[in-house]
Amino acid sequence: MSITETSRRHVVLGAAALGFAIPACAQPQVRRDLYNGELDYLAKEYAGRAEALPASLQLSPANEPGERMSISGRCFSWQTGKPAAGVIIYAYHTDNSGSYHGGPAGTRHARLRGWMRTGEDGAYAFTSIKPAPYPDRSMPAHIHLTVLEPGLPPYWIDDIVFEGEFRVDPSYRAAQGNRGGDGIIRLKRSNGLWTGTRDIRLERHPT
Repeated sequence: MSITETSRRHVVLGAAALGFAIPACAQPQVRRDLYNGELDYLAKEYAGRAEALPASLQLSPANEPGERMSISGRCFSWQTGKPAAGVIIYAYHTDNSGSYHGGPAGTRHARLRGWMRTGEDGAYAFTSIKPAPYPDRSMPAHIHLTVLEPGLPPYWIDDIVFEGEFRVDPSYRAAQGNRGGDGIIRLKRSNGLWTGTRDIRLERHPT
């Protein structure tokens, strides 16, 4: 990516975060990989209870081994930069050994997982434990996120990873597509709790 393209991206994301409309000339393109049929089963798992999903969720039980962590953020419209309500966010991650094992029978993903639905302010939050990298050390510690906007197919966005930690380096950052905004966040630790913010820029959909 050129310096000019990088600068334009930063301007667009900054405008969206501040609630400014994004100029037509800078509007994002529709991702070629936006829709993935492998994710369609997610919509079935919360069918009939979307309205009851909370904006804030505890993903792991209180006695889950590991360091406690809290992630929060807001969803913003790609068109207006304003907060987006009613967006379902599905998050899942490994335990403190780097494993996904132990999920309920018949499910596709991890034991540590859950759904949130943004309120009128576009906000969501979850508490859990800080995940560990895979045992083979092939990837940094990460949290997967999938977005389900009302009436639209689900799509994945860039994982949450942690600035300055294992394998989160300049080469990792250069390879990211900023899908849903920047997934590389900086954690802060206070009173035994890691905290971080992952805002989400919703993706443009085909018309």
